Amino acid sequence: MPPAANGTARPYTLERTRNIGICAHIDAGKTTLTERILFYTGSIHKIGEVHEGTTVTDWMEQERERGITITSAATTCFWPVREEPGLVKSFEKTKNRINIIDTPGHVDFTAEVERSLRVLDGAIAVFCGVAGVQPQSETVWRQANKYGVPRIAFVNKMDRTGADFEKAVHEMRTKLGANAVPILLPLGKEDKLLGQIDLINQKAFLYADSKNLGSTYEIAEIPAEYKEEAKKALDRLVEAVADVDEEVGNLFLEEKRPTAKQLKEAIRRVVIANKLVPVVGGSAFKNKGVQGLIDAVVEYLPSPIDIPPAVGHSTENPEERIPVKVDDGEKFCSLAFKLWTDPYVGKLIFFRVYSGKLSKGEFIYNSRTRKRERVSRLVQIQADKREDIDTVFAGDIAATVGLKDIATGDTLCNEEFEITLEPPSFPEPVISMAVEPKTKGDREKMGEALQRLSEEDPTFMVKTNEETGQTIISGMGELHLEIICDRLKREFSVETNAGAPQIAYRETITKASPGEGKLIKQSGGRGQYGHVILQVAPQERGKGIEIENKVTGGNIPKEYIPAVKKGVEEALLNGVIHGSPVIDMKIQIMDGSYHEVDSNELAFKMAAIFAVKDAMQKAGPILLEPIMSVECSTPDEFQGDILGDINRRRGKIMNVDSKSLTSIVKAEVPLAEMFGYVNTIRSLSRGRAAYSMEPSHFEQVPSSVLATVTQQKKG
Repeated sequence: MPPAANGTARPYTLERTRNIGICAHIDAGKTTLTERILFYTGSIHKIGEVHEGTTVTDWMEQERERGITITSAATTCFWPVREEPGLVKSFEKTKNRINIIDTPGHVDFTAEVERSLRVLDGAIAVFCGVAGVQPQSETVWRQANKYGVPRIAFVNKMDRTGADFEKAVHEMRTKLGANAVPILLPLGKEDKLLGQIDLINQKAFLYADSKNLGSTYEIAEIPAEYKEEAKKALDRLVEAVADVDEEVGNLFLEEKRPTAKQLKEAIRRVVIANKLVPVVGGSAFKNKGVQGLIDAVVEYLPSPIDIPPAVGHSTENPEERIPVKVDDGEKFCSLAFKLWTDPYVGKLIFFRVYSGKLSKGEFIYNSRTRKRERVSRLVQIQADKREDIDTVFAGDIAATVGLKDIATGDTLCNEEFEITLEPPSFPEPVISMAVEPKTKGDREKMGEALQRLSEEDPTFMVKTNEETGQTIISGMGELHLEIICDRLKREFSVETNAGAPQIAYRETITKASPGEGKLIKQSGGRGQYGHVILQVAPQERGKGIEIENKVTGGNIPKEYIPAVKKGVEEALLNGVIHGSPVIDMKIQIMDGSYHEVDSNELAFKMAAIFAVKDAMQKAGPILLEPIMSVECSTPDEFQGDILGDINRRRGKIMNVDSKSLTSIVKAEVPLAEMFGYVNTIRSLSRGRAAYSMEPSHFEQVPSSVLATVTQQKKG
């Protein structure tokens, strides 16, 4: 093992390091799978269960009470290198180090998935063997596509009634556009799930239902009734790899069969290149097939040196692109991807090291604030446990404590290597509500607590309503804000009263229009004079705001143009219909005039605000509301009631599908109509239906509803 540059030896080589995430739709079995991985790798000695509230990675009280993952949890485990299935090399140095992040499945906590995928090298995408590809499965898949993360798919719950491995794989191909190809077939299904078929080695892994909780399994010949199916599946695997890998493709053309070693090497190449997704079937809850999945993680997902180097840009010259080489000997560079307030150690900053190394006592430089700070403590995270370490190396995920003025997405690097890495991007909040402390004494505590929570979570925002003085919190959904209020009470001892949730409406325009604004004040002595003429025009949805200066001839002096732009930006924070932020509009500053003595920045800023309001009034302003993509799973007998209720909520039915006596209803429904839906759907289906939803897009509020919305705003 090579020593690091300062003489400190790396505990595990880069080649033997895997940084992976486990992500999926809610209730697909991510946390249960993580628990089994930790058990089989020897990191824990007793399997915890989600329904019992005893899992390692769901450590928050709110997670254990609700049985869901709320915050992504990092943990580390080790897995030996295998020469062939079941045969383990025993030397310590051949262990693989696997850093795992278990992410939430609920759409309200999608930021946790986003920032985790930004810093991971690979991922396990978990799918339910019964439900197949679900709405949040598609969301996390798109997030992984955005960051180019190689994946392995695990079709879980193959022990459940109605489980269908082939259908799940087919949906991955059709709904996700994935080149999904099985490598470990489930051997049997439902109550006859026995284990897995290893296609590459043409062997069967047989798990006995014994007290050892699946820790051991028998490697045997494939049962006779499955041999033909296994051979055909291997042929399909070889063909799929041949289509995307030149070496196996050449062998295929020469009508030669690749060896198991050649096939595995080829699969690794095409997985890392994001050309193929290996699929593994099994059941985490029934302890069948998890070891084969861990082997696949080690064999096919990339180490930090297998993927293209991260690319940042120079702080001095944003156009200059700088690759970051994964090497301990390079200058230190890392990305802070998560902040977390720990009641015992203070603010934890999670970071991923891309190059170099960092030891306790050294200085770290924030390229955003251009300040350096001394690192007093480095921590290895094991879910809610903290293990102090002396040095972190390239490819590591770790945390530090006590850095000031830091935000999610900051680049932490060597002062001589000023670089800014691309931060993760986050969606806009879609729901707001007012909160106030129950006692006057808690007001200051509440302000501090909300500030700390907003630093942790980029999708949680806090602002003060200038008209009413109320504190308004915004987030991704009802559950998101409910958890925030719960954390205020438990972690910060702040009791609050919360108002009814409010929708995050937006405004835009439908046609181009000119606008003019003037500020003329003269009350003796020096006055105020500003005059702005501009043009507004609509942009296609999602294009955002664009401000362009087209003033010629010095009618507005150059030194006042920034003030005009600032006025435009301020005016767009409150539209003319509902007072909501304005989106998707182009503003061109065309002309104006100034006064030699009375003109100043404030006058031009106010004139710009007046001009924007004037233009918007004439530009066909409309109010937009967030539309949610909703998927309901209900027994067939309740389908009619569910459809009728969605129609009453101004919903559009997009598709109705059927899976083994269960109807899957897909619809688009305004968020304003979805409050309290969980109680309604339970009532309509006698507690047997479930639903999930995620933000889809914005649509114009119908005229029949507009008057009610604006009245509520005034009220």
